[in-house]
Amino acid sequence: MSPVTASKPSSHALAPIPSEVLSGSPLSRETACRLLACSDDVLPGLLSAARAAKERFKPGVITYSRKVFIPLTNLCRDYCGYCIFRRNPGDPGAHTMTPEEVLDVVRQGETLGCTEALFSLGDKPELLFPEMRDTLHRLGYHSTLHYLEAMCELVLRETSLLPHPNPGLMSAEWIRRLATVSPSMGLMLESTNAGLLQAGAAHDNAPDKLPAKRLRTIEDAGKQGVPFTTGLLIGIGETLEDRVDTLLAIRGLHERYGHVQEVILQNFRAKPGIPMQDWPEPAPADMLRTVAVARLLMPRVNIQAPPNLSAPYYGDLLDAGINDWGGISPLTPDFINPEKPWPHLAQLRLRTEAKGFQLEQRLPVYPEFLPQALARPGLLADRVRGAADAQGYARRAV
Repeated sequence: MSPVTASKPSSHALAPIPSEVLSGSPLSRETACRLLACSDDVLPGLLSAARAAKERFKPGVITYSRKVFIPLTNLCRDYCGYCIFRRNPGDPGAHTMTPEEVLDVVRQGETLGCTEALFSLGDKPELLFPEMRDTLHRLGYHSTLHYLEAMCELVLRETSLLPHPNPGLMSAEWIRRLATVSPSMGLMLESTNAGLLQAGAAHDNAPDKLPAKRLRTIEDAGKQGVPFTTGLLIGIGETLEDRVDTLLAIRGLHERYGHVQEVILQNFRAKPGIPMQDWPEPAPADMLRTVAVARLLMPRVNIQAPPNLSAPYYGDLLDAGINDWGGISPLTPDFINPEKPWPHLAQLRLRTEAKGFQLEQRLPVYPEFLPQALARPGLLADRVRGAADAQGYARRAV
């Protein structure tokens, strides 16, 4: 597998920062592409503009969600070249959690002040594996999504944590159903470049990664007003232009429906044993450029980058305009990137304050999206109301 590398920054790629950036006007596609390829001497000006845009949006505050990571099942019918999470039945470590295991983890997290139960799982593994169908039958469910729905309801009923499911592609009906048991949900768009499904590329043999299908799920969530998290994977074979087009696709959906609560910029990290183990990782400066351009393209959208994937220099991401660190767990590892531990919460606070910001613990649903969650009657609204303080942050303070 040969990497399709992004365009290299050139010394003449961009003159001084364009006036549209300094004025806060929306970026054009052309300017965004040029900024992603800007030279190192222009980078400080780009970062300064992005940080200023973040401060106009949410001044002085950086948020995070204290969570437990629930890998409901790591069986998956997709074979992505960068993934170490997925398993086939019979592989070492292949596992589908029982309800008792789910509750045990969530209750431990509850004692540590967690407010989010992040459900991550393979995409519809029962469509490929009879072993998963047998497991679901033993548990009493018809599909993985039925089981996920029941586990979200279990968490709501038995604990104070709020579920946030990331189950892959969903129909409009499944979005409706899961929205009754979770205040928010998510699906990474990753890239709008359908060429990544070609033989030898990152999404080879991953039918659920077709961009049109993922865009449809995000749009269906928007039509129903569901607070939704999405984002990009950086460095999986896309070009710089692809990154801009992916950000513009997300921006377009948010402008139409107003439901994108968060855009994640997640950088690829190589791992032994994956098909892309020899693939080059994005350089730190490349990551900073991408985060800054995302901020300038979407100045009033929450922009997040995982600190564990940029350690030990994750504090630099604050200079590029992020306003959120994402989910941080004091209990469970990052099962998607297990070799990259979360920073200790005390260290995260110190790094954040060193850059002049206050760290605030949020819920899986952002404060400005709480009305959508509270509008759904029953247990979900009660749990969200009980978890939020007067400003919409987590009632359990850091």
